[in-house]
Amino acid sequence: MAVSRGLTPIQWTVCVIAAIGFAFDIYELLMLPLILRPALLELLGAAPGSETFNLWRGLLFFIPAFVGGIFGLLGGYLTDRLGRRRVLTWSIFLYAFSAFAAGYSTSIWMLLFFRCTTFIGVCVEFVAAVAWLAELFPDPKQRERVLGYTQFFSSLGGLMVAYVNYWIVQHAVSFPAIGLPDWLSSLGAIEDSHAAWRYTLMSGLVPALPLAVIRPFLPESPTWRAKKAAGTLRRPSIGQLFAPDLRRTTIVTTLMFACSYGAAFGAIQQIPQIVPALPEVKAAVAAKTEGLPPPAAGRARAEVVQGTAAHVTKSQEWGGLMGRLMLAVLVTMIVSRRWLLRVFLFPGLLLMPLVFGYAAIESQMLLQTGIFFVAFFTVAQFSFWGNYLPRVYPIHLRGTGESFAANIGGRMIGTSFAWVTSQLALVMPAGSEAATPGEADALKVAAAAALIGTGVYLVNIVLSFFLPEPEHETLPD
Repeated sequence: MAVSRGLTPIQWTVCVIAAIGFAFDIYELLMLPLILRPALLELLGAAPGSETFNLWRGLLFFIPAFVGGIFGLLGGYLTDRLGRRRVLTWSIFLYAFSAFAAGYSTSIWMLLFFRCTTFIGVCVEFVAAVAWLAELFPDPKQRERVLGYTQFFSSLGGLMVAYVNYWIVQHAVSFPAIGLPDWLSSLGAIEDSHAAWRYTLMSGLVPALPLAVIRPFLPESPTWRAKKAAGTLRRPSIGQLFAPDLRRTTIVTTLMFACSYGAAFGAIQQIPQIVPALPEVKAAVAAKTEGLPPPAAGRARAEVVQGTAAHVTKSQEWGGLMGRLMLAVLVTMIVSRRWLLRVFLFPGLLLMPLVFGYAAIESQMLLQTGIFFVAFFTVAQFSFWGNYLPRVYPIHLRGTGESFAANIGGRMIGTSFAWVTSQLALVMPAGSEAATPGEADALKVAAAAALIGTGVYLVNIVLSFFLPEPEHETLPD
């Protein structure tokens, strides 16, 4: 990590834990698009494209995000009241153990519950980590780089889950069977004890392991601790975010955060639902299912679709990884925060309709190439907000302000675009009368994603003209 001065061992430890937290924050979130289709098929038995399937596809994106946003806002308040370190560590424990428990789901309601608790942990972790890091590094350039490079690991988490899921899909049958103990038999039975989606969920336990060892050695934010000890730390409140000097900042950042997430969840995260429309996938499915009985044909089809989705997702995550890296490089080079963000907004606006309106249904090679660049320009925006928000809120409102923009804007409003896309897909034309129900659903989702992705990018560009520029490089007290 390139910084203006060398890091102390404690600072390195903090950066490592923050990087792990950011990585598995996204790891946990991006599991859902990869496991959603097989999970719904097993737990609901509903056909892709049916009203029941589309309803739950939207609900599993929206409800956990809504619940996570509400509790995440509370977490931001607690971050300002109880300290950054305490809230950060317990939020990571919450999302790690929730993801593991979700792997034992015997019903769609059980999966929904644990996705909600996972989201709560993720929503709180981001806010606590950003405030914690910003206050541990008082030097402006060092702070900007540390925030940029640690958030770079978020996309590494997305890349990890793509590779882990692909590996699990290939080897799931050789893993130990998943089953509930007898004393939990009242919760129901697990239909497929070797389902790849269950192992993928359970892999989310990993970040809790190093944290359990390192947690006692982590320091609290010195700025927050000093004000707390001196009795000068003001009590935070959501109402203060809408005081005359902060109202514009709160409203614009919340809406722009929502648009950034809207592009990701309303378009990019729909890729696993879109790949069945690719010619290569249709040909591979036809070849692998020829002559097979329905149950075996269903498994073979799922393996082809999930494998292709994992390949495309890996390209997407590499794009996001490079986008975050580019943001980390540019953050100290471009002084204007508005123009730093527009570097990623303008190209993204041009790419959205091209990738989802054409490449997504034309060929796998075009889709993988296009989604790399769409993710590059979209995911970099998430790192931008992690750098920008600490500079516009005072210390007693830093967690609350960041939480409002990230959780109300990003997690609640932004992720709801996944539900909007799924509902819009119901009324979109299929594009081909000869398409099977699964292929027709994929074509509809691609068309809806093109409209949603282009629309939120356009709105974000307009909003960028109203984004306040931070007054100083130093963090406000």
